[in-house]
Amino acid sequence: MVPGPALLAFALASLALIVIPGPSVLFVIGRALALGRVGGLLSVLGNALGMLPLIVAVALGIGAVVAQSVVLFDVIKFVGAGYLVYLGIQAIRHRRHTAVTHEATPVPRSRWRILGEGFLVGVTNPKSLVFFVAVLPQFVDQQAGAVPLQLFELGVVFLVLALASDSVWALIAGTAREWFGRSPKRVERLGATGGVLMIGLGGVLAVTGVKH
Repeated sequence: MVPGPALLAFALASLALIVIPGPSVLFVIGRALALGRVGGLLSVLGNALGMLPLIVAVALGIGAVVAQSVVLFDVIKFVGAGYLVYLGIQAIRHRRHTAVTHEATPVPRSRWRILGEGFLVGVTNPKSLVFFVAVLPQFVDQQAGAVPLQLFELGVVFLVLALASDSVWALIAGTAREWFGRSPKRVERLGATGGVLMIGLGGVLAVTGVKH
């Protein structure tokens, strides 16, 4: 177990980082604008679950190997970026269908599919992997032993905090979408806006954070 003071310090540091809007927040807002509150919350949950394999990998020492490998790191990065662009294009393509079905079915797509899409985005986010590899070990107490367990515990703390924060953003964006939803045209534009956000986020992810 991580000692109490170290765990509190990590939670505060994580919270300070999480509340600053970043790629995860943009992804959540884009999904909520395109799919509504339920779709946004499912995307948040899927994204958080996608962090679990990364946390386990870091706890087992695999994460450091991936983070130091230019090829593996870039493969993960480009897969994640490409998938975000794909989701953005899909949101723009289906914006009219979303607007038409808004009143009867706020989330016209399979909930499992939305959850799976969020999971894939989370598990292919190289920035999360680098963060876990670089930051988690700094809060581990070597003398307390069970280092892998401590790393996993810290990762779960970050995951829970991110889940709570991102859920708030999803609710805010989804509520804004519902408010604009009195007009199908406005819903259509919001769906397209969400798609553009995801495409832009994918593009930024693809061209930044290149390892040398």
